[in-house]
Amino acid sequence: MNKLRFLKSVCSKKFANQISSQNLKTNRRFLSTAENANLKKNINSSNVKGNAKANANVGKISQVIGAVVDVEFQKTPPAILNALEVELDNKKLILEVAQHLGNKVVRTIAMDATDGLIRGQDVIDCGIPISVPVGKETLGRIMNVIGEPIDECGDIKSKKLLPIHRDPPLFTDQSTEPALLITGIKVVDLIAPYAKGGKIGLFGGAGVGKTVLIMELINNVAKKHGGYSVFAGVGERTREGNDLYHEMLTTGVIKKKKIKDNEYDFSGSKAALVYGQMNEPPGARARVALTGLTVAEYFRDEENQDVLLFVDNIYRFTQAGSEVSALLGRIPSAVGYQPTLATDLGALQERITTTKNGSITSVQAVYVPADDLTDPAPATTFSHLDATTVLSRSIAELGIYPAVDPLDSTSRMLTPDIVGAEQYDVARSIQQILQDYKSLQDIIAILGIDELSEQDKLTVARARKVQRFLSQPFAVAEVFTGKPGRFVELEDTIKGFSELLKGNCDDLPEMAFYMVGGLDEVKSKAIEMAKQV
Repeated sequence: MNKLRFLKSVCSKKFANQISSQNLKTNRRFLSTAENANLKKNINSSNVKGNAKANANVGKISQVIGAVVDVEFQKTPPAILNALEVELDNKKLILEVAQHLGNKVVRTIAMDATDGLIRGQDVIDCGIPISVPVGKETLGRIMNVIGEPIDECGDIKSKKLLPIHRDPPLFTDQSTEPALLITGIKVVDLIAPYAKGGKIGLFGGAGVGKTVLIMELINNVAKKHGGYSVFAGVGERTREGNDLYHEMLTTGVIKKKKIKDNEYDFSGSKAALVYGQMNEPPGARARVALTGLTVAEYFRDEENQDVLLFVDNIYRFTQAGSEVSALLGRIPSAVGYQPTLATDLGALQERITTTKNGSITSVQAVYVPADDLTDPAPATTFSHLDATTVLSRSIAELGIYPAVDPLDSTSRMLTPDIVGAEQYDVARSIQQILQDYKSLQDIIAILGIDELSEQDKLTVARARKVQRFLSQPFAVAEVFTGKPGRFVELEDTIKGFSELLKGNCDDLPEMAFYMVGGLDEVKSKAIEMAKQV
């Protein structure tokens, strides 16, 4: 370290008078040796690092306020979005350039805690944006926003790094041919089907089942379609991330085999995980979705794969952007959000698309503050989505899971031209009977069901069966419910609801439709219930 300090001091010609004569003699001897060997052959690796540092664009920290770090450069300041590196407690802390303040001073956002940083500390310009490992080596692994492994399973031995800030595919490279993604979840496939390569939003308040639904989708897609999935945990609970990882190990989505200490084999894994949980600084939470998207883009563009990108929670991405905006001193817009809300979200969403090589289908959980769908964050997200799956607290209170609201959920795929006339007619009939039941509930609450006409009584009876038939046991919730999960094929879903609407199930008890798969299971359950009576 004394040698490195001397190298810097000799270059700057400022500190020579402050060094003792003994150290000066020692360091001159070192400098002469290093020069004769051209700083390459006869110096150790730490000195090589020091020389590279001397040749790099090095700045000094001038101010630290929480996650915001100002850095002053002597040379040309780094470009916006460039990554800067600073050593902190023998680890590297990454900063991202956010603003140029003038006089060669840049304002940066830290990707980790800044505790321990001091003014005058050296900062190196990496010359490129934050870059993360991509490829099959990421499957089965958990990484953070800057691509470092956080699963204690050794380094990610990827052959390629890609920057997290990238342009979306050219319009001429994109594909617009519609195709359905079958999820095996009845209410989704029937009422609000997902488009392959589309963007789907899961809307709901706290505790209505967004994360469980995402876990089931990952499980079903990995098992039935064999495709890769990338999960970006943005500002959610660390416990949920841990549960998801162990659930993937249990279900075989991630295959982990120990070779020796700190070395594992993940071959056969189908998912990569990128975490920036709610205990992380706002800079990490604002960028971790881009890291996950970059991993997914590589599979789409280079491996020609159909990839699923799960973002939980896209609202936390917006929230982190709001925090960063406030830290940078920007004037907030409506409800305290950043003025660049639409721009930030658009930069992420436009990269999620289908190309001629492959597709990225994105499922994004969207927390709705105070269940208010007019809040700027969820409202802005709406404009980018091909399908919306709205989770309702009132349905969850009935014990019906997944608590998807068939009246609020929408999909641009639900047209006769794409799904076919039969599914379209059944889906609209389901929505009509549920809407009729909803309009009758006030009358029932005041007068009672006995005051309804016979036709209305029949409507209520069928609607209640439809409500319960839309429930379904999940494989990922089997440890809690004790019921094995069900993957229901689309044909079975359409057939079951069609029979129910025609009145062919009017003799079956209401509870026989609760937490089952197809119509055959309903009939079997009805027989079992009859035996118990």
